[in-house]
Amino acid sequence: MEVVFRTRKLEREYREYAKATRSYGHDVARRYIERINIIKHARDIHELKALPSLNCHQLKGKRREQYGISLTGYYRLIISLKGNELEIVQIEEVSKHYGD
Repeated sequence: MEVVFRTRKLEREYREYAKATRSYGHDVARRYIERINIIKHARDIHELKALPSLNCHQLKGKRREQYGISLTGYYRLIISLKGNELEIVQIEEVSKHYGD
């Protein structure tokens, strides 16, 4: 799958581990980069859903067009699918799912 980023900040955090660490801490930064690498090598969303460690699931309500992927206990990677064949994944945000 092709990966695009909603913001340049998200892309820099993927390309530069130090920036991701400053934003999210070591554990989340490492998982953020790992998860995006997994997404890049996946053929489709069904392949991502089949990997139990990702806990890839469709969101509900206003976000029903998006998917959540687990990073750590509280943090989620929010993605959406784009393109005619839904072959492009857009990285939307890193979200602290349950607040503080």
